[in-house]
Amino acid sequence: MRDGLLLAPKLRESVADCESSLLREIVGQLGEHAATADHLARAIVEAPPVVQRDGGVFRVGFDAELDELRALSTNADQFLIDFEEREKDTSGIPSLKVGYNRVHGYYIEIGKSQAGKAPVHYTRRQTIKGAERYVTEELKLFEDKVLSARERSLMRERALYDGVLDFLTERLAALKAAADAISTLDVLTTFSERAEALNWNRAELTDTAGIRIARGRHPVVEEVRDDPFEPNDLVLDDARRMLIVTGPNMGGKSTYMRQAALIVLLAHVGGYVPADSATIGPIDRIFTRIGAGDDLARGQSTFMVEMSETANILHNATDSSLVLMDEVGRGTSTYDGLALARASAVQLATVNRAFTLFATHYFELTELAAQFEGIANVHLDAVEYGEQLVFMHAVKEGPANRSFGLQVAALAGVPKAVISDARSHLAMLENGDASHKRAAPAQATPQLGLFDTPRVSKVEDALREIDPDALTPREALDALYRLKKLDS
Repeated sequence: MRDGLLLAPKLRESVADCESSLLREIVGQLGEHAATADHLARAIVEAPPVVQRDGGVFRVGFDAELDELRALSTNADQFLIDFEEREKDTSGIPSLKVGYNRVHGYYIEIGKSQAGKAPVHYTRRQTIKGAERYVTEELKLFEDKVLSARERSLMRERALYDGVLDFLTERLAALKAAADAISTLDVLTTFSERAEALNWNRAELTDTAGIRIARGRHPVVEEVRDDPFEPNDLVLDDARRMLIVTGPNMGGKSTYMRQAALIVLLAHVGGYVPADSATIGPIDRIFTRIGAGDDLARGQSTFMVEMSETANILHNATDSSLVLMDEVGRGTSTYDGLALARASAVQLATVNRAFTLFATHYFELTELAAQFEGIANVHLDAVEYGEQLVFMHAVKEGPANRSFGLQVAALAGVPKAVISDARSHLAMLENGDASHKRAAPAQATPQLGLFDTPRVSKVEDALREIDPDALTPREALDALYRLKKLDS
């Protein structure tokens, strides 16, 4: 606080000539704190200790009483040196020495061979191996004086510290305003520096629903990649509310989705965005269902966590929300996962009507674009070059035609024998699936006869006579037992 307040005048001068109304407001919030800064500069040492309890916080000259107590403690070392030399001369014991420990305090130590020469006014305090330790009245008086001075010095520092806090409390409102102003200026400065250094541009916020991003980039991935980042466009509007994003693993699907969310977020907090241009309509919230992990502490599997997040999105997303859904349904069986992913996508597109990026490896979901309005397909492509797989990282219209799963596995270092076996099994599965589809056409539901009437069971008749809202818990239980008897 001291150092920050001392720099506040320079900070004020550096922005005083800016034409921005916000910066002028910040200058006004900074306020004048010369007296506070001067008080802290006189009170606190240049590099204070981490904790206050051990003392050493206040400068020499700030408090006369503290200086006096410190001087007494500081001069103790010289007193002990002088005392030791005097006792050596008086006793004629050149090996005599004065020491201190926390248990016995100050003492005079004489080796066992010289202990018989100890003066009569020495009082034995402790016997140790090879030496005897003594104390004198003069040494005890000095000990009481020094230890008392140290304790009183720490007590005085605590009182002075409380006084400084009281001094600052009286100025708390002005200090809070200054802190808010400096933190706001810090954020704005960072936004400005990043925008200039990384070629970011100002987004346009509009009342028209939709998101339109030209050559958007992921600010983090772009910085850590050695290769040039491939920018991509994104268009979402009333006629195109959901994009089904397909393509290979490592192709850039998650990066494409995340950069959209980051661009929207940066624009809404007042920063420039990593894109050539961006026009963004009202967005109330950003929902994400990306990544997965067990919550073992709560007994939740990866799939349970995934479904909990999906449920939250389906319950709360609105037509002004941005939703990122990445690989929904992958944590369970193929058919269950596909069914859940399809139903979730349809719900988001037709009921929630949120702006949605839905990344998936279920290519069956690409058929939704032909079945529902507002859904379109895009994909991130990859090209096989010999035995190598090259990721293009460019978003193109339409669905992907394959996932390159085996090629990605090979890139990850899976043994060639395993890849070869997987390739053979994949061909067998694809051929078997095709022959199964040819040999087993879907059976039509049999049509009821003209005069056939469906048989109604006794249980159904009884259920129609029950009004669940009018039952007490006991009556509901009795009704359940009656229905079970009818069913048997």
